[in-house]
Amino acid sequence: MLLGFVIAYWIISVAIGLWVALRVHNTADYAAAGHSMPLPVVTATVFATWFGSETVLGIPATFLKEGLHGVVADPFGSSLCLILVGLFFAIKLYRKKLLTIGDFYRQQYGRTVEVLVTICIVISYLGWVAAQIKALGLVFNVVSDDSISKETGMIIGAATVMMYTLFGGMLSVAITDFIQMIIIMIGMLYIGWDLSVPAGGILNVIHHANVDGKFNFWPKPSLTEIIAFFTAWITMMLGSIPQQDVFQRVTSSNNEKTARNASVLGGGLYFLFAFVPMFLAYSATFIAPDLVNNYLNSDSQLILPKLILEKAPLIAQIMFFGALLSAIKSCASATLLAPSVTFAENIVRGFFKKMTDKQLLQVMRIIVFMFTVLVTYIAIHSELSIFKMVENAYKITLVTAFVPLVFGLYWKRTTPFGGLLSVLLGGGIWIICEWVTPSALIPPQLAGLIASFIGMIIGSLVVNRKLIHVA
Repeated sequence: MLLGFVIAYWIISVAIGLWVALRVHNTADYAAAGHSMPLPVVTATVFATWFGSETVLGIPATFLKEGLHGVVADPFGSSLCLILVGLFFAIKLYRKKLLTIGDFYRQQYGRTVEVLVTICIVISYLGWVAAQIKALGLVFNVVSDDSISKETGMIIGAATVMMYTLFGGMLSVAITDFIQMIIIMIGMLYIGWDLSVPAGGILNVIHHANVDGKFNFWPKPSLTEIIAFFTAWITMMLGSIPQQDVFQRVTSSNNEKTARNASVLGGGLYFLFAFVPMFLAYSATFIAPDLVNNYLNSDSQLILPKLILEKAPLIAQIMFFGALLSAIKSCASATLLAPSVTFAENIVRGFFKKMTDKQLLQVMRIIVFMFTVLVTYIAIHSELSIFKMVENAYKITLVTAFVPLVFGLYWKRTTPFGGLLSVLLGGGIWIICEWVTPSALIPPQLAGLIASFIGMIIGSLVVNRKLIHVA
């Protein structure tokens, strides 16, 4: 019966996405929802995009093992990312009326930097999207009681999400995200209330988690611990800012105030609701301690789904898996669309100057299909956990794209050479450190970020001095 409800929900949600797709007529509709979305819809799509598989499955599993200290990257870093975007980036980027984030790098630094940064952004999405596909396979496997294998579930999930994303783009994503945000919120709150009773109440769970040290957040007072903690935090907080999915939510807004407020509200809502799955996971230690011990060191991502199936009534199961599928679907569709759009606009279009808007729209859809095939293959063959796949996704954009974005918006002395040197030094040092000294005191991505900053300063000031000397 649960599988029947899941299939029915899946079909209805995909049908809604395809129905909305009938209103897509050009690349502005496809990539930016026609720049027309109101505050509630943009807030919903900001929240729903980030509330993905790692939030419901990955973060709780990590919390059980390491406490709040282990989840500094997400939700602490990720929610702060959205708030920072709203406060410091949304209005400036919205006023530029660009189609993709890659367009900013072209305008500010030229074609070479545009291509390099776009490639880095696209690569960063591979792990994130693959994590959502992997989670879809897990859900279909669990609710079907192993009748559907994880690999088959991944293929089914990826193919159906691709359908409405391919045809409807950002317009379909925004509308389905609005619906899915409501389902996520209702479902998570209901499950939290339902499971708090057998766990002895909300205050009892919180008290025992505190006594157990799960609320220890700050690192130990040693240089190694502090640097590692700081790096984990900024990797997601800053590395997520120069991303196409974040930019799409900004530019899909109907005005600049909506762009700013929706990012802040979405980040705040995400932070609050990310604690519900953590609460559920710790409640499992009271309700089903044997189940937790069974999966904690083998496949901890299964703790919550198995708990719901074994201990919750049917209505609670429907609410949980409806919310979980909504979370994964909204995140998967957004992260399929974002790299495909920017690759088409900032890589392919550069080689075909006379490409019409209709042709570009067709190219975007073709790339969505190709990208779906690629990430499904990665998801099937990857051994990383969902949480680690998402956490690792932002290292490359942190070291190559963040500094050029910030300096391009806030420093008038930036030059194309400074932008290029920032990308090359940041990416180059990061790769070398990952290869030679991955466990050094200074983590590779922090070394890359510092190198990117130095490259921007030196590259821009050197060129400016030469120009002044010539003048």
